[in-house]
Amino acid sequence: MRLSNIIKEKNILLEMKAQKKDEALAELATHLKKQKLINHEKEIIEKLLQREALGSTALGEGIAIPHCKARGIKSPILMVGISRNGVNFESPDGQPVKVFFLLITSPDDPSLNLQILALIAQLVKKSPGLKSRLLAAEDVGEVLEIIREQEEKA
Repeated sequence: MRLSNIIKEKNILLEMKAQKKDEALAELATHLKKQKLINHEKEIIEKLLQREALGSTALGEGIAIPHCKARGIKSPILMVGISRNGVNFESPDGQPVKVFFLLITSPDDPSLNLQILALIAQLVKKSPGLKSRLLAAEDVGEVLEIIREQEEKA
């Protein structure tokens, strides 16, 4: 399984405006609703906030993987959000988050959720220049191409 096969161009948000954690999660969920990928954005935002209450999903070095499980999700939704200004996301290193990988999966397949989270973590770990390249991307096609390239190297 490849992340680049799950992420669609319409799942990429290049210019996030949010400055706080709750605003960022709402902005990402609202984008998915506009793309008709989810119907119940309020429920998704609530589930994401509940997950964050357990501990920040920020990895450090400007990257976070907010995630949740929700009924009615047939296939995994993986979204990339880019915030050039950064969002205070209670990161372990205190750095603002600039790259978000938002994952929503069905509660019926918990192993798939873990598998995709592991793939994201692996991609981030094995791609030291990933964040800076994503931040420099000028369009959604370029974001997807960068992720594809990094997956092939990993």
